[in-house]
Amino acid sequence: MAAVNCLADLSAAVPGVLPSQLISEAVGAGWVGAGELRIPPGNIQPASLDLRLGERAYRIRCSFLPGEKQVEEKVKDFVVDELDLRREGAVLETGRPYLVPLAETLALPPFVRGKANPKSSTGRLDVFTRVVTDYSYRFDEVAPGYQGQLYVEVVPLSFAVRVRQGLALNQLRLMVGHSGLADNELRNLHRDDPLLYIDGRPAGDAELAMNGGVFLSLDLGGTRGKRVGYRAREHTLALDMAKPGAHRTEDYWEEVLAEEEGRVVLGPERFYLLLSREAVRVPPRLACEMTAYDPTSGELRTHYAGFFDPGFGYDPAGKLNGSRAALEVRAQNVPFMIEHGQQVCRLTFERMVCEPAKLYGQDIGSNYQGQVDTLGKHFRRPA
Repeated sequence: MAAVNCLADLSAAVPGVLPSQLISEAVGAGWVGAGELRIPPGNIQPASLDLRLGERAYRIRCSFLPGEKQVEEKVKDFVVDELDLRREGAVLETGRPYLVPLAETLALPPFVRGKANPKSSTGRLDVFTRVVTDYSYRFDEVAPGYQGQLYVEVVPLSFAVRVRQGLALNQLRLMVGHSGLADNELRNLHRDDPLLYIDGRPAGDAELAMNGGVFLSLDLGGTRGKRVGYRAREHTLALDMAKPGAHRTEDYWEEVLAEEEGRVVLGPERFYLLLSREAVRVPPRLACEMTAYDPTSGELRTHYAGFFDPGFGYDPAGKLNGSRAALEVRAQNVPFMIEHGQQVCRLTFERMVCEPAKLYGQDIGSNYQGQVDTLGKHFRRPA
């Protein structure tokens, strides 16, 4: 396969995810624009671009897909109110859907497509987001060659949240073709360049559970009464998403304590932040995504998909044996018992078209490298 060193080297024959330096070139080439607003270099991640809220939000009576229409045309039938996100912004209430035109627009070449996901800090607040594009029947998927405006649907589920123009709630990956790794490729790669660690050592061959990706399980082990995560409190004050580190943990979260034999009973329709047993390591030539949980495995949903950028849990000097993943979990309909080591989500891996110029971690001041706690960046850490 030909080497990719710049945007001009890209073609339909070179599948993979675009890295940071090519995303920067794509911005300069007009593939990604924001009108008179400049796209800050800090919004370009190793394998994705942060998408910013525009100056207004529509409160809508129901979610929808545009189908054969433009979003701006179809949303007129569903608008209940319009909110001004400039200056101090506006509070989005729980359980209500909002549609926000994003600052960024796209003018992609025919062989480049996109995919969106919530940012990690958004998912940890139980704020549901998904990107909507014109003439589309799918959320979070940007068709090859898409030309037009981007929108994000936002639904706060546990906490009312204050948002402002310019705030980034989700991310976009640009990619060419399909470059996912099959299970046998992942297993062979793991033997030489480990993807998962358990208790500080590479996961053994028998410990790799695979089916269209690598499964992650829950860490609920240790002594009875040990804190293993958090559960969202009900009826809290609004949370300001533009103020990281400004909120007291105890105002929004209850501790989750393990029962005997590493068990926890989840309350129905309550939101939990838990931690994976395995530590994830994403080498520089790969990008990773947490995919939706299979509902046939129980009355449980790992709530949010999410991107893992190249360099997550990775240290070129070999001093970091992966980073554990925060798992956003909700039981559906009935109380549901979970156990230590229970599989709850799956990671899929794709190749990069080339290594990114910067990696997740110290290169970009990442919040969750080497994490041992599930709380997002908005909260002051408890003792």
